[in-house]
Amino acid sequence: MSVAAKSLLLIAVLGLAACNNPDRYGAGGAGGAGGAGGAGGIDTTGLGDPNNPTSIAYFNQTVGDRVLFAVDQSTLSPEARGVLTAQANWLNQNAGYAAIIEGHADEQGTREYNLALGARRAAAVQNFLISQGVAANRLRTISYGKERPLEVCSEEACYAKNRRAVTVLSAGAGA
Repeated sequence: MSVAAKSLLLIAVLGLAACNNPDRYGAGGAGGAGGAGGAGGIDTTGLGDPNNPTSIAYFNQTVGDRVLFAVDQSTLSPEARGVLTAQANWLNQNAGYAAIIEGHADEQGTREYNLALGARRAAAVQNFLISQGVAANRLRTISYGKERPLEVCSEEACYAKNRRAVTVLSAGAGA
């Protein structure tokens, strides 16, 4: 095999390995095990002991990884502020973690509107965490709009679960 062929094969293998990140959507994904994370269906067993206060599983299950929003709103409710205060305290005590804040919307409205609304929700969470002392370089935001619902039905109970922002942790804080 020529050097060029070996190089291409190596690049392909490394590229595929880089794509294999089972935690990219957080623990449990779309309401999966532990009700954690944002979109995938990933088992929480690889995220640590939920009884260990420094584990991702503890954060997801005990601190809380998500906050909910009212219809067409990105304003944080008092309940959301309580969850986010706990998140900020945890993040400030566990500086080895970074987070992606996912903004989501219910299925009502256009794709474009919901992507913008999800972005505003994620930004509201990010700004609150920063105001509580979490370093900005540890936080990123992404909006999924209505593309990753937890529940799919035409009832308010479903819509309410989909109007959310989810804080998805990863080891290795931003530098």
